[in-house]
Amino acid sequence: MKSPNPMEVELKLALAPTGPAALTQHPYLASHAAHKQSLTNTYFDTPQGDLAKARIALRLRQVDGQVLQTVKTAGQGGGGLSQREEWEWQVAGPQLDLASIAKLPPFQGELSGVLDALVPQLSTDFTRHSWQLKEGVQGQESHIELVLDEGEIISGGYRTPIREAELELKGGEPEALWALALTLAEQVPLRPSDSSKAARGNALSTRHWPLPEAHSPAEWLHRATLALDAYHDSQQASFLNDAQQALATLAEHPELDATARAYAQALPGALDAHGQPKEAYGKAALALAHRLAYQTALR
Repeated sequence: MKSPNPMEVELKLALAPTGPAALTQHPYLASHAAHKQSLTNTYFDTPQGDLAKARIALRLRQVDGQVLQTVKTAGQGGGGLSQREEWEWQVAGPQLDLASIAKLPPFQGELSGVLDALVPQLSTDFTRHSWQLKEGVQGQESHIELVLDEGEIISGGYRTPIREAELELKGGEPEALWALALTLAEQVPLRPSDSSKAARGNALSTRHWPLPEAHSPAEWLHRATLALDAYHDSQQASFLNDAQQALATLAEHPELDATARAYAQALPGALDAHGQPKEAYGKAALALAHRLAYQTALR
């Protein structure tokens, strides 16, 4: 069984429709070979959504002739960056290994009694291109896996596209994730995303996309990011309005320093009429998220 230590650290980026082609053609990747896979994933929960309420994802993934079982806890972070525990191991077939799941920390409390009620709730099918990259930052080389996922989420009779990139830190410092993301953003229309595929699927089936209250600059950026995620999955114009209002509030927030304010003020005009990011959006949003994360760490 894969150990959850160290925690999974990744930066998730949603791509505009032209983003996948721009990413694969980025000069940074020209000398790196891509590995292509087709992934079929089934997520499990109780009919009452006990795992979703606990912000835990449980899936079976079919890839390369194997079946992998994965448990992930809720990500902590924002601006696209998250840290979370993850357990993953190979199983014999397309049935849950309940005995092993029962031994994991997330299932030692109230969730210990729900295992027998777990049933398939949603699926994600996508093609993945992955690159193994070495990024040197501050004199240290870090190993990053960059993946590009294209496909769809199917949940509750609804479908929504998957078009995202994830940068996962395999070794080294998280600073390398920001550096690589900013490099990619120079030529790829993208934006931070704070919604996992499982969370998106759960919201899609219930048709419910709650937005958190916000007070600090990081919270307003998080709210804007979730509102954009919700807009593209729901196609409800109110969420695009919520995103724009959150970005406008963020741009005038009294806690921003001059540099952060310049980044924030660039954001509202860097979304097109369909809520898709232009290159300027990704550069400003990532730079702002990075700065806010750094300032938070100093406190």
